[in-house]
Amino acid sequence: LYIVIAPHLNLTLFICYFTCATFILSCRPFYVEPRNIVEDSVQDRVSAEASVLNSRVHYYSRLTGSSDRLLAPPDHVIPPPEEIYIYSPLGTAFKVDGGEATTKNPSVVTIFAIWNTMMGTSILSIPWGIKQAGFTLGIISVILMALLTLYCCYRILKSTKSIPYVDTSDWEFPDVCKHYFGEFGKWLSLLFSMVSLMGAMVVYWVLMSNFLFNTGKFIYNYVHNINISDTEFGTNGTDKVVCPYPDLDPHSNSSAGLSYHSDNSTALFNHWWSKTNSIPFYLIVLLLPLLNFRSASFFARFTFLGKVVNIVYLQPLCTLCRVNVVCSFCAEFRLLFPQLTGVLTLAFFIHNCIITLMKNNRNQENNVRDLSLAYLLVGLTYLYVGVMIFAAFPSPPLSKECIEPNFLDNFPSSDVMVFVARAFLLFQMMSVYPLLGYLVRVQLMGQLFGDHYPSFAYVFILNVLIVGAGVLMAKFYPNIGSIIRYSGAMCGLALVFVFPSLIHMRALRRRGELRWPSAFFHSFLIMLGAANLLGQFFM
Repeated sequence: LYIVIAPHLNLTLFICYFTCATFILSCRPFYVEPRNIVEDSVQDRVSAEASVLNSRVHYYSRLTGSSDRLLAPPDHVIPPPEEIYIYSPLGTAFKVDGGEATTKNPSVVTIFAIWNTMMGTSILSIPWGIKQAGFTLGIISVILMALLTLYCCYRILKSTKSIPYVDTSDWEFPDVCKHYFGEFGKWLSLLFSMVSLMGAMVVYWVLMSNFLFNTGKFIYNYVHNINISDTEFGTNGTDKVVCPYPDLDPHSNSSAGLSYHSDNSTALFNHWWSKTNSIPFYLIVLLLPLLNFRSASFFARFTFLGKVVNIVYLQPLCTLCRVNVVCSFCAEFRLLFPQLTGVLTLAFFIHNCIITLMKNNRNQENNVRDLSLAYLLVGLTYLYVGVMIFAAFPSPPLSKECIEPNFLDNFPSSDVMVFVARAFLLFQMMSVYPLLGYLVRVQLMGQLFGDHYPSFAYVFILNVLIVGAGVLMAKFYPNIGSIIRYSGAMCGLALVFVFPSLIHMRALRRRGELRWPSAFFHSFLIMLGAANLLGQFFM
């Protein structure tokens, strides 16, 4: 202290510094007995239990520095949050309310947060996936994929607990991958996380083009009193259900379809309001400027309303048609079931953010139970929508092959309920899309430049590439079912099946607890993920 301070201070100031430093060193740990607990019962003396607890904490603090977690005080030494007070030098102890414990969410909020986060655009393709797999095999596939993805998500949730002597309280799943596999594991997990986000953004662009097209078409037909002819297929002649490709039904009248009043104004409208040739480009003007904002917090305020519509409002659409479970042309088992498993991999995908969501759970001991209940709710929602739409689709007169990857396409643009659903979903997706772009920017730019917003030029180039991918897919391949299953199978291979299984086996091996049944089961999970991806290219 004398060597550092004395050359720069006069003698009087040095004596003051030396006296204060000696006093502080001699008084550590600083301790004042509380004489009054503010907003609590009066406590004149410290209890014997509290005194012993205080001595233990100070004992551990002398053993090691705060950065070394090897000799950190164990959990039973640290008092619970409700018994922690802040002591002032005046002898008053304040019990702090509104700390970390009060910011935690109860189990009900956590369960619905997972349910709300997991439910997305995949719900629109579940009826099509059940049609591809067959009715019975489709239901079995939904149940089995829910159980498999739940187990792999459970393994990710427990992955941070299997790392000893390291503080993993602020770790995310890429940090766990880096711990076990180095930089290669970190970048690989980041790559497949980008695949899932980019796949979602492409699907969003295709769906926004679809919804904007049908919304504009409904408004145009309503203003000009253009009615769809009665030759359109329907249920009991009332609730209309269309087959965009009626030739797929060998038992249907090939002349049936949509018939519109045609004139010059309608032809001009159809030319400039095309689902694939013009609408995807119109969206660029609306969404590209929003992607360049530094923060996307403004759009997060609108996502909850859209999610409620996505989960609640779409389900009554299942009753628009008369339920017709007994049909003559329903396949129970089909070889195209990998298309459904690819969709379900993305439908049940929450693995890259489950650690973050569960950190905010108030009762950490209930994490497994709450995660299981959330998956149960999601699985039941998918089963309800998928089975009801598939069963309610009129067959005959139509074939189940008419069910579209976006089941809203099976309803005409003149349907009021479907118009409202499309309008709300369009609003939701336009608010969520900038958030997805923000996540891509944060993860990619953060790793490449160490800054989430390095410059406007870099961000603009990235956003142009993202928007360009969506425009190309919406124009040349607007099949959301195939986009979802390919992206789901690709990111699911790494983040759902491979990484959780390998991390669990490697952790067991380090502890000397790896046995052949566990190695066989988790190796089988990896092979299932690989088969799921390969099946998308052969079906």
